[in-house]
Amino acid sequence: MPQDFTLVWTRLAEQRRRQALSVEQIVAVAIRLADAEGTQALTMRRVATEAGTGTTSLYRYVTNKDELLELMVDAVQGEREWPTPSGDWRADLTVVADGMRATMLRHPWLATELRSRPTLGPNALRQADFALAAAGGATDDITLASALLGTVANYVHGAVLAELSEREDVRSTGMTQDEWRSAVSPYVREVIIDSGNYPRVARRIFEADDLSHDQQFAFGLECVLAGIEKSVAR
Repeated sequence: MPQDFTLVWTRLAEQRRRQALSVEQIVAVAIRLADAEGTQALTMRRVATEAGTGTTSLYRYVTNKDELLELMVDAVQGEREWPTPSGDWRADLTVVADGMRATMLRHPWLATELRSRPTLGPNALRQADFALAAAGGATDDITLASALLGTVANYVHGAVLAELSEREDVRSTGMTQDEWRSAVSPYVREVIIDSGNYPRVARRIFEADDLSHDQQFAFGLECVLAGIEKSVAR
């Protein structure tokens, strides 16, 4: 381990006792910038300017952008209060999944900033504790509980990234989903429908209902939870 390595959480506890500048204010500014422009817009100089302080002062709190991002991730994970587990593990894990999705959709940068090394801030730890308690309702085996929680988290992450990708398509092309469909309809009719080469895709176009993102997410989560229930039973 590098000799100068310290957790940002350890250092901030000491800084709060002896400095007047609000860490929360700095993090709020960074979140606002990231929500509007993405994390690529975050520089220490930009955040310092928006927070009304000097870049040197900012470095007294965070040593680099990675530490700032860790504080931001923890802050947004504290935007909701987690209830006491109900004992119904499927209902509790649904609360976990819905909460994760809502936070990532509210802060689109979050989905790409959640890393394999967990954030160790107080809000992230409270969320993790509730999530493990929810999973623990399905099994007393902490290894299995952790694994099934990881399965739910991976589903949420993938579903949200797909939803955010559609948002980015709209932003980059300037076309809504309906406008895009109208634009590609001549190709679809010639290549897919009239050719007869892709009968199942054609049937999907003509017969299938288009589920909303909320409906698709709920259906997928139900499939994941049903699979978990069967696996745990075995």
